[in-house]
Amino acid sequence: MLRKFFVAVPLTVLVLGGTTACATKKFVRTSVGEVNTKVDSLGRSVEETQERTRQNEGRIADVDQRAQAAAQAAAQAAQQANQAAGAAQNTANEVGTKTEALDKASRRLIFEVVLSEDQGNFKFGQTKLPDEAKARIDQLVQQLKQDPKNVFIEIEGHTDNVGDVLTNERIGLERAEAVQRYLYEQYQIPLHKISVISYGEEKPAAPNQTRDGRAQNRRVVIKVLA
Repeated sequence: MLRKFFVAVPLTVLVLGGTTACATKKFVRTSVGEVNTKVDSLGRSVEETQERTRQNEGRIADVDQRAQAAAQAAAQAAQQANQAAGAAQNTANEVGTKTEALDKASRRLIFEVVLSEDQGNFKFGQTKLPDEAKARIDQLVQQLKQDPKNVFIEIEGHTDNVGDVLTNERIGLERAEAVQRYLYEQYQIPLHKISVISYGEEKPAAPNQTRDGRAQNRRVVIKVLA
């Protein structure tokens, strides 16, 4: 009886050992299969993600190209619009200049007032409007009020030939603008009814070789046209 028992025990251990080994191999195979399945799934997921990324990059590139094309088209349209606006402005300016020239050409001189240094007005190198000149302008305005008309006033600034040309042009312009400012501020004569120009030393009224001649040349001429 004892011998049979001891013989049976090893057989049982062998059976159990073999069963455990088979179970372990099966577990390993199952685990490896699951891992392979997960790896395959992850691989497919990565490939799908890469494909979506490529598609998105393609869409982004297409959108960028369209945006660049739209920006270029907008820039060209803006440039064309600016060119058209500039051409229209130039045309309007030309029309306005021609209209103004025709309007002036059709006007006739009613009278003029000369404000010169030899009559106690502008002094050498000065552009401030003297009181004597203001009094002469006041008389001019009163005369216009007595016989109101649709008039246009031209103001010319003149100088002698002492000094450089550019300085004389500036002085002549500032003298004419001083008269314009007085007419506007004192009598509210509209500025579009007054034109101002400087001739500097270009149009002397008397020879510049004498003191009296230079005094006559330092002047402002107010012309009233209707």
